[in-house]
Amino acid sequence: MIVLETERLALRRLTFDDDAFIYRLVNEPSWLEYIGDKGVRCLEDARDYIRNGPMQMYDQYGFGLYLVQLRSDSTALGLCGLIKRDALPDVDIGFAFLPEFWGRGYAFEAASAVLEHGRRHFGLQRIVAITSLHNASSIKLLEKLGMRFERVLDLGTGGPVRLFGIQT
Repeated sequence: MIVLETERLALRRLTFDDDAFIYRLVNEPSWLEYIGDKGVRCLEDARDYIRNGPMQMYDQYGFGLYLVQLRSDSTALGLCGLIKRDALPDVDIGFAFLPEFWGRGYAFEAASAVLEHGRRHFGLQRIVAITSLHNASSIKLLEKLGMRFERVLDLGTGGPVRLFGIQT
């Protein structure tokens, strides 16, 4: 189910058919370094990740992480979407892309659409983002989106993170 489209991208809800893509993405060195090990060691673990993460969030909140793909040929590039974490009072935006698609503006294009979707469709007046302290690429993207650094905090899930926020 396609949720959003941009000039080059389509963002859709994840399905169990995306298990191989999720398996690859969450085991990328960049994911492991900046997001953390989700314990996805096989395709069944990937389906559990989809079921207990994005699908559960779709059911509970109507939003979640979406698969980002090219409109032209449906090539899967990464994930981008809205997340409601128990540890944060606000909804946050999350994104991760396969390294071969970095530097082409896809993350900015997807994240811009997700921020607008959160404001228009869900009435979110404030959206936040968290990133590891040294993830320069994500920090640069968040700032390009208009998000501002607010503070360093510890969510109790693997060390301190930077919190960014924006009024939508």
